[in-house]
Amino acid sequence: MELKDIQIRLREVIKNSTLSQKEIALKIGVSAQTVSKYMKNDIFPALDTLAKLCHVLDVSSDYILGISDY
Repeated sequence: MELKDIQIRLREVIKNSTLSQKEIALKIGVSAQTVSKYMKNDIFPALDTLAKLCHVLDVSSDYILGISDY
């Protein structure tokens, strides 16, 4: 799996979340603009932030990283 595929999965999970980008940002300790940049593939979260995102969005990091399909 390539970085672009991981970014697509991350963007999909954020988009399908019941939380707004602002709510996600508050929960993981970044700005709403940073979450917006994740959505635009401008930047990729640091590993600790990715872990927080997975927890907040209730998704497995294995899914985001392409190790599993669910």
